[in-house]
Amino acid sequence: MSPFLAEVVGTALILTIGTGVVANVALPKTKGYGSGYMAVTFGWFAAVFVGVYASSAASGAHLNPAVTVGLAVAGKFAWSLVPSYLLAQLLGAMLGAVLAWLAHLQQFNETSDAATKLGVFCTSACIKDPFKNLLSEAIATLTFMLGVFYITAPTQSNGAMDALPVSLLVLGIGLGMGGPTGYAINPARDLGPRIVHAILPIKNKGGSDWGYAWVPVVGPIIGAVIAAYVYMWLG
Repeated sequence: MSPFLAEVVGTALILTIGTGVVANVALPKTKGYGSGYMAVTFGWFAAVFVGVYASSAASGAHLNPAVTVGLAVAGKFAWSLVPSYLLAQLLGAMLGAVLAWLAHLQQFNETSDAATKLGVFCTSACIKDPFKNLLSEAIATLTFMLGVFYITAPTQSNGAMDALPVSLLVLGIGLGMGGPTGYAINPARDLGPRIVHAILPIKNKGGSDWGYAWVPVVGPIIGAVIAAYVYMWLG
């Protein structure tokens, strides 16, 4: 599998499971309706585990534009490969969101609240304040990216367990810093599904909140770049 395809597949797996668990928790008439934030965070943990394991051998399992840019800034990834990785991640995120929507099509049709439907696809702030929301996403991604830098590949493979450290890191970020904005920490994870929400024929869907859309894109990139410089400074 080529690195481009691996990034598409890995990101699609993450978004299919991750967006799917949000749909299962948020949309009425599902088995998981109302099961809460813990179900969401553990769902994303499982999603990242599967996505990383599926793609790590072929592409390094970036699966996140912030990771790709952060690694490039730190000199650990070629800038010439950055555009193709970003495109693959965006396409994978869009594909995963479409699959999750199709799996919950009846539930979407039975849900009247437009904000609930949008919340399945993308993040939003509990208290809207662009600067503070941006700061929250930047700090969460800074923490995540520093962890990524210090998670080194084991000298001997442990099979699927090699994907566990970064998955646990995402779980920790969700539990520790996910409350203010829903912890996008990944521009593709938010932008891809938001685009899908805008173009899909979702019944009574309302707007896609494009006024907020820049926050979960810019915030993670800022956090990743700062993390790269901190990592290089620390040596």
